[in-house]
Amino acid sequence: MEIMCLNGWGGKLHEALLPYLSRTAPDILCLQEVIHTPESGRDWLTYRDGDHILPQRANLFRDVSAALPEHAAIFCPAAQGVLWDDGISIPSQWGLATFVHRAFPIIGQVQGFVHKDYSPVGYGAHPRSRSAHGVRVWDYDTDRAVSITHMHGLRDLNGKMDTPERAQQARKLLNLSRSLTKPNDLTVICGDFNVEPASETLSILGNAGLNELVTGRGFDSTRNSHYKKPGRFADYMLIDQASSVKRFDVVYDPEVSDHCPLLLEV
Repeated sequence: MEIMCLNGWGGKLHEALLPYLSRTAPDILCLQEVIHTPESGRDWLTYRDGDHILPQRANLFRDVSAALPEHAAIFCPAAQGVLWDDGISIPSQWGLATFVHRAFPIIGQVQGFVHKDYSPVGYGAHPRSRSAHGVRVWDYDTDRAVSITHMHGLRDLNGKMDTPERAQQARKLLNLSRSLTKPNDLTVICGDFNVEPASETLSILGNAGLNELVTGRGFDSTRNSHYKKPGRFADYMLIDQASSVKRFDVVYDPEVSDHCPLLLEV
């Protein structure tokens, strides 16, 4: 089973992202920063937040679903705000999505918020609402259940330092995963956590028996040339049974986002 975790950057690198996902077609894809704009047929809209202006693939969830036609697709919104078509505002949902190949029966799911709650009118003040989603699937090749839970960690405008909100977020993520898993499951937790390797978030998850694979396997960044700021870590993948890891990689090439895909084979 191949599990990929990726922040899709709102589909900004759409022309590279979709062929990459279609070609690699991981069995489980955990995708953060996903846009879903059912009221618009436009391919591109614009996100505006003060000086932060970013092109957004207006229906990235639809696009990735089409690129992975053999996968069940689940979208989990964190908020509905607006994107812009020149001077026209368009209601648009923002969140994360999970894609599961149909060869793996989904035998359990969990969805919830790790920070705040659903924001139905506007994206809200920073740090904004953040959600998590988990699936429990049956792997016939290994005759076991595997639970995979991912989140998009809150973005604090002051940086990636430890905060009480981030500690609470980590505990909520852990509790969501625990509510999904059963004894003898293989457990994976991943996502764009928006923290540094020495963070309290990773300590909380590590103290719960999860092995962090990014720095644990010697990788020195989960960012690429599209990310211009200091702090080269954001994305992590953890597993409770390190002996089950057949392969783990941080994919630096091709560049399909300003985040690198994390790819785990178990």
